[in-house]
Amino acid sequence: MRITFQPKENIQQAMRRCGYFFIRQEGDELSFARPMSSSGSGYPRFHIYVKVDDVSRETIINLHLDQKKPVYEGVTAHSGEYDGAMITNEIVRLKKILGL
Repeated sequence: MRITFQPKENIQQAMRRCGYFFIRQEGDELSFARPMSSSGSGYPRFHIYVKVDDVSRETIINLHLDQKKPVYEGVTAHSGEYDGAMITNEIVRLKKILGL
């Protein structure tokens, strides 16, 4: 799912406030994650890609749920969910924290 907004603060600070940690930068996108449990495996987890639109200057957050770690090193394929109740609830939570 996707959220588009004008941030009121640095996006890394905003994501930390939402409970997400920085993973890496991939081109012009920042990647953040928030594990759903404290099991130690880090999965399942909410995974966010953040990008700033060059034209509108809006920040775009794309959210999905990674159910498990990729099976092979260097392969990005995973069991991801892009909609459903858990994703919708996380979008509502993010909007509340971000004041949207």
